[in-house]
Amino acid sequence: MVHLDYRDSRPIYAQIIDGLKEQITGGALKPGDKLPSVRELASALAINPNTIQRAYRLLEFNGWIVTIPGKGCFVCENEKSREQEVERWYTAFDEATAALLSLGITREQMVQRLEKNGKKK
Repeated sequence: MVHLDYRDSRPIYAQIIDGLKEQITGGALKPGDKLPSVRELASALAINPNTIQRAYRLLEFNGWIVTIPGKGCFVCENEKSREQEVERWYTAFDEATAALLSLGITREQMVQRLEKNGKKK
């Protein structure tokens, strides 16, 4: 299930998109898995169905899911979407690494941080 944070500055539909993409890339949702219907997910999250529809439409546009009329929405078997997501996060990682280096953080400190799995001290 997607978790919504109403204090988050991102729109609700963006949180739904990110939550579903995280579940897909993390393996919780596998290619071919059926997503909840727009009404089911809207009811479960207590939000407007149009918000779910917008998220699903954008996920489909970007190749994460496919809609089969009369059957529902399903996770795509498209490895390209996963690769694009990984590349996006690598780019963010590279930018964060460069910023940390410019702040004087050493390579060893970053390695220690990675080994702690990104958890704060």
